[in-house]
Amino acid sequence: MIEKDPFVRKIIRLALEEDIGDGDRTTDSIIKEEKRAFAKLIAKEDFILAGLPVFKQVFIELSSDVYFEDYHKDGDLIKKGEVICAIKGPAHIILKAERTALNFLQRMSGIATLTKRFVEKAKGIRIVDTRKTAPCLRIFDKYAVRIGGGFNHRFGLFDGILIKDNHIAVVGSVKRAVELAKKNAPHTLKIEVEVESLDQLKEAIEAGADAVLLDNMTLDQIKEAVRIGKGKVLLEVSGGVSLENIEDIAKTGVDIISVGMITHSVKGVDISLELKCN
Repeated sequence: MIEKDPFVRKIIRLALEEDIGDGDRTTDSIIKEEKRAFAKLIAKEDFILAGLPVFKQVFIELSSDVYFEDYHKDGDLIKKGEVICAIKGPAHIILKAERTALNFLQRMSGIATLTKRFVEKAKGIRIVDTRKTAPCLRIFDKYAVRIGGGFNHRFGLFDGILIKDNHIAVVGSVKRAVELAKKNAPHTLKIEVEVESLDQLKEAIEAGADAVLLDNMTLDQIKEAVRIGKGKVLLEVSGGVSLENIEDIAKTGVDIISVGMITHSVKGVDISLELKCN
C-alpha cells in the first residue's frame, strides 16, 4: 500500500504545501466550506493506470470527509472517455487537492504506460528502471514501473553495488575495483560492473563479477558479449535503448535491459477532473 508509506505521505504533504502555501486565495474567497461537491476523474486518452491510491491520499491528507468510488485499479488499461473514479466531499477540499493529485497520477500513469510498451516489445526479457528519476519522486516512479510490468534496479546507492566508469577511473582498473568490492562490501550484495568494451567484459568475468552492464554498446558488440559471457555473468544492456531498437537488443539473448527514459523522459497522460456541486 504505497499511499500508507510514511515517506510517500511526507512527499504528498510537501507537494500540497508547495501548491497551497498559506491558503488557496481563489477557493477561500468564493467557496463556502459547507458546500459539497461531486467529481469524476475522466481519461482523455488511452493509458495504463498507476498511482490511484496516491491520487486519493492527496485529498485524504486535507480531509477525512472525502469519499471515493473506484471503477478501475492500478494496472488497468484505461480507454479514452472512461471514468476512473468518482469523488464526493467538501468542494473547497476537492478544489485545493485537485492539481497536486492529478500531477502525481498523470506522471505515474505516463511511466506505467511507457514501461508497458517496452515490456511488450522486449518479449520476455526483463525491463528495469534506473536512478534517473525526479528528485524525491523515486518511490512513485519506481512503483509506476512495476505497475507497467517492469522491474526495479537498485533503489539508491545504499542497496546495491554497481561499479561505474568513474569508479574504475579512480581505482585504476575493472579488476582492482571488483577486488576491492569483494573485500569491503557486505557478502550479501552482488557485484555488478559497467563496461564499455569487450576487453573490460572479459576482465570483469575473470575478476569474479556477478553481473556486467554493457554500456552503450553496438548491436554487434552486444551479440559478441553474449557469446563471451552468457552463463558466466548476468548480462545487462544500458544506454541508447529506445522503442525502435528494443526488439533487436532483446533478441541478442541478454538477461536484462535497463531503460532510463521510462522515468527521465516520461510524458504525463491526459486526465481531467470534472466537478459538479450538489
